Amino acid sequence: MAALRCCFAGSSAVGGGFFKPSSRRGWCAPAVAAPSREAGPGSSLGERTRVDFPVLHQEFNGAKLVYFDNGATSQKPSSVMETLDEYYRSYNSNVHRGIHALSAKATDAYETARRKVANFINAADSREIVFTRNATEAINLVAYSWGLSNLKLGDEIVLTVAEHHSAIVPWQFVSQKTGATLKYAGLTKEEVPDIEQLKGLLSNKTKIVVVHHVSNVLGSMLPVEEIVEWSNKVGAKVLVDACQSVPHMPVDVQKLGADFLVASSHKMCGPTGVGFLYGKFEILSSMEPFLGGGEMIADVFPDKSTYAEPPSRFEAGTPAIGEAIGLGAAIDYLSCIGMDKIYEYERELGTYLYKSLISVPKVQIYGPALSQADHRAPLCSFNVENFHPTDIAEILDLEHSVAIRSGHHCAQILHRTLGIHASARASLHFYNTKEEVDVFIDALKTTIDFFTPEH
Repeated sequence: MAALRCCFAGSSAVGGGFFKPSSRRGWCAPAVAAPSREAGPGSSLGERTRVDFPVLHQEFNGAKLVYFDNGATSQKPSSVMETLDEYYRSYNSNVHRGIHALSAKATDAYETARRKVANFINAADSREIVFTRNATEAINLVAYSWGLSNLKLGDEIVLTVAEHHSAIVPWQFVSQKTGATLKYAGLTKEEVPDIEQLKGLLSNKTKIVVVHHVSNVLGSMLPVEEIVEWSNKVGAKVLVDACQSVPHMPVDVQKLGADFLVASSHKMCGPTGVGFLYGKFEILSSMEPFLGGGEMIADVFPDKSTYAEPPSRFEAGTPAIGEAIGLGAAIDYLSCIGMDKIYEYERELGTYLYKSLISVPKVQIYGPALSQADHRAPLCSFNVENFHPTDIAEILDLEHSVAIRSGHHCAQILHRTLGIHASARASLHFYNTKEEVDVFIDALKTTIDFFTPEH
């Protein structure tokens, strides 16, 4: 494989841990120093990394793009796109099936990507990583392969009202087929999932608890380690939706203790079309296959088949090879910066976003206040009094080239619990800056002022 390529294409620091790979765009920083508060303009992590993201350097209607829709999908650095291009140009081949040089190289790159994922979340064994199309498929895999075999009439599945549809609908399917019951923990007055209520729902009837790590609407973070501890006491498994945490902070699955964890490549600077399931190996080994076909078998007979060991058991057919390799490149990029540094920068940037947005008249932000949360993700879901959120999002886009999201964010139950039908959402990543937050806030104020009748 090519040498590691990653961040800070615009840096020229000498003796600061940077070096430039020959004939490659991008800088690798084995030991990136924390951004200096005393440095001049362009010293923030956002300014230092955004040069590696070509899509960010565009204008629409004469205004520079401000991309604040990272909760839906992240942008991709040049190194990831180069890795995809290199795979298709240089060693495109199917994996695990050929003895020729191209197949061997593709197989090595694909399995190296699996090891990168395992290391990134500190899995005990790379065999605990199953590549899927996305986090949604990963949750469906658990629901069908584990759920259908282990749930029965009278069993209970515990969730919160703040879960993404991808973490709810598959379990609705399974509950209808098995007779198991779904139970939901509600919200506190601070608009965060009620953990004490969740704890009270747990009993010897509880077989699996399905929770997010970080909410894609509220920006709140759940104490997964405590939830796992409570669940283990009643013999229940725990599945964690980590789509909004893995791209933004260090995540250690062994420390969390969850039985399953899912995430998507496209939210962590990698390609679309690939995600992963982490599962404890002993549990994966006990599960039936999700899909039948090639690659997932050991032996096939006219009337029966035997199955391969995990993870192959759950990867039927030709996988998203280039995309998985691209995910590996994205992990190289994120690791090159350091997830602890990304977390700290985004925490500061998210605080700046919240304080700036809460100061705008007629704006209501959902989720915990800064004073009520140990951690608040770098996103704000909000509404403006007497404005539909889609109108706000459309005007920001057309008039100011600011990209945010509006709608129910695949969380209709949560929105109904909040007493609303939809919200607008501004969500940040490490390549965003305070200057962009200022542009967003100014554009929002202009929009509100323009459509507010004078008195």
